[in-house]
Formats: sequence, structure tokens, C-alpha cells
Amino acid sequence: MSKDIIEIRELQSGDIPDAMQLVYSEKWNQTQKDWTILLSNKNNVCLAATIAGEIVATATAINYMNQVAWIGMVLVNKQFRGRGISKLLLNTLFEKLRSCKTIKLDATPAGEFVYKKMGFVAEYKISRMVCSSFTFEVDIDLDADFEQITNGNIDEIVAFDRAVFGAGREELIRKLVANNSENSWLIRENSTLSGFVLGREGNRFYQIGPLSAITENSTRLLTLKVLTNLVGKPVVVVVVPDEKAEFIEWLISVGFEKRRYFTRMYLNGNSSTENIDFQYLICGPEFG
Repeated sequence: MSKDIIEIRELQSGDIPDAMQLVYSEKWNQTQKDWTILLSNKNNVCLAATIAGEIVATATAINYMNQVAWIGMVLVNKQFRGRGISKLLLNTLFEKLRSCKTIKLDATPAGEFVYKKMGFVAEYKISRMVCSSFTFEVDIDLDADFEQITNGNIDEIVAFDRAVFGAGREELIRKLVANNSENSWLIRENSTLSGFVLGREGNRFYQIGPLSAITENSTRLLTLKVLTNLVGKPVVVVVVPDEKAEFIEWLISVGFEKRRYFTRMYLNGNSSTENIDFQYLICGPEFG
């Protein structure tokens, strides 16, 4: 067999160390736990491209109940770029996602041009913001009605998230809470659920999100609640959409800075019913 033949196959749990090498080479933030989440659901599509048995590229799609599939982890070894490998992976994903109503992704500026040629339509910008070492003296409103998310109230969060995100993400939310229970919080205003926040460790930054809330006051309180556990640590957030100017200005005031943006894009029409008024921080470009 020629050493140049590209083969596409399903990514396996045993491939995670090789997939992580692609992550490290691009200085992305994902961890082995993130790959495990993607691989754990049989409805997701996780692919590897190999040459002579070596994994040279990956691409994934997390499938939310066939309402929307989220493309992510499109990584190609620098030595093998320019051979159409990412296009081959993506076309294979699209074929396997024929029954899904909408396909979405968050594209980098370089990727946006490529995805437009494949038929994706730009929806809006989202901002990636970083705090290299959180040092702000956090002053939490002690009267705020916080609750740690547990098995006893997680169904409430799943329903709230479905109404905001536009598709069910129960399995993802349960895994994030199980992996990061200390930073999984909800808040109530006048005894009514007003919002929630989750978080997860990255290999470079702690990522806060998803965060959805009915009021910006709840959004800031939830953000600060998580930040109280992250003093001295590097933190990343992705704000959706970029037009949330007041929230972005507030993040800058507590030590964050804009590093780059993504463009949210869709394929096959946009049947998603997400409510971006209440959506503030995404889970990550690989999860939506």
C-alpha cells in the first residue's frame, strides 16, 4: 500500500493520545476528557484520517438529537496539509449526518473562507476572551440565591438549556457536571431559575461555559461565582454573540482581553431555535 494513501475511519478511544498530539501542536485547549465525551455517544461522529496507519487528521460532530450537529476538532498535521484531507473528513461527516436538520460550527477567520466554499452561511461573530491569571478581588453578593448543580436539580438545568440552546444536550451537561461539580452553579431570582454556568479544565486554560441566563445581573454573578475558584489561573471564555457589548466591557474590567473571534456558521438551513438573548458563554467551539 502506498504511504500516500489517505484512509478515513472512525476514531477510537485508543486513538486519544495520538489525537491529543494534534491538539498540542496547534496549542488548542482540549483534553483527553473532551475527546472521551465526544466518543462516548454512539450518535456522534468522530473520524480520523490515516496515512500508513498514522493518524494525521481528525474531525468530529456532536449530534444533538438530530436537531443540530456541531462540527469540531478539525485538526490536520502540518506535514500533511494541502492534500484535501480536511475536505475529505468533512464530506464524510456530512454524509453520515444526512438525517440531521442543521449542521453548525464556529469557524476561525482562516476557516471561514473554506467553509463558505462548502456551502456554510455566516450567522454572527463570537469573541474568544482570555485572562492569563485571574487576580481580581471578587466581591460576591452573599444574598444571591446560588445552588450547586447536583443530580437533584440537573433536570431543571437540562430543560433551561434546551429552551436557550434550541436542542437537547442532556448527556453533555451531565458529563460536564460530573467532571466539574465544584464549578457547576445555578442562580434563582425571586425563587425562579434565572441561569446556570458550567466549566471544565483545559490543557492550557480553564474554560467557563456554557453560561445562559435571563438577566445580565445573573450572568455576572454566575461568572464571578466560578472565578472565585480560579484566582491565579488562566481562564478563557467565548462570548455569544459578539454584540453583547456591556458584558464584554465588564469582562474586560475584571481582567479579560479579546484574543480573536469565531464566526458561527450553518449548513442545510438554520432550523435551530436557539435564543441568543439568554446565551452568554458557549461550552466551546467543539460542543457549541
